[in-house]
Amino acid sequence: MANSESVRGEIRGAAQWITIDRPEERNAFDDTVLRGIAHHLRAAQADESVRAVVLTGAGDRAFCAGGDLKSGGGGPFQVDPSRPRNAVVELFREFERCELPTIARVNGHALAGGLGLVCACDLAVASSNATLGVPETGVGLFPMMILPYLQRTLPRRKLLEWCITGVRWTAEEALEAQLLNYVVPPEELDAKVEWLLSRIVDKSPTAIRLGKMGFHALQDMSLPEALEYAQLMLPMMGQTEDAREGFAAFRARRPPRWTGR
Repeated sequence: MANSESVRGEIRGAAQWITIDRPEERNAFDDTVLRGIAHHLRAAQADESVRAVVLTGAGDRAFCAGGDLKSGGGGPFQVDPSRPRNAVVELFREFERCELPTIARVNGHALAGGLGLVCACDLAVASSNATLGVPETGVGLFPMMILPYLQRTLPRRKLLEWCITGVRWTAEEALEAQLLNYVVPPEELDAKVEWLLSRIVDKSPTAIRLGKMGFHALQDMSLPEALEYAQLMLPMMGQTEDAREGFAAFRARRPPRWTGR
């Protein structure tokens, strides 16, 4: 799948940008959008020149308003009993498998499943005029699909309040709740994303890849299991080409030349 009418992929420097291009629908997603994002995630990892991924929405009104409800409850809300795999969950698994750092560029409203996409990314930079929320209880649903991410990010009582009441919160409130990394004025959004990218793309791709793997593994382990895993992972990381190059560059006081191996 190349670029489609609903999802665009573009290489900018060392980053793969993925844009949900349905501004007239507030960048709501259907199965085509979900598959398009997954395709570009995989393509980014297959390109050795790509060091990070940026996910955003077209226009300045919405990042993503969640699942497209105009189909009457179909699309991401429908499961084939013979193939009980929800397209939203499958995309989230792609994010979990993604070896590159992922950044949500939250250019507008991020609601329901759109907030799930923000949470699926490793980092998030938002425009100060963005609003975020899980309004599902207002249409007879509950944000089940994104709860696994929200529960790993937000305080329990605050999360329950937001899920039950369905109220929207400002970007500043989301920043205070540690759902976002940065909030900037709309005109500074791209500059902040590029600033963050600049602090990522000059680091070891191997260290980031193995580090993300370890980060996801450790979060669901008990403390004894986590310590056992960590003491095995660190020596293994030290044997990579990037680690040896990093040590050599440090001793020689020169910039490292990463191979990603």
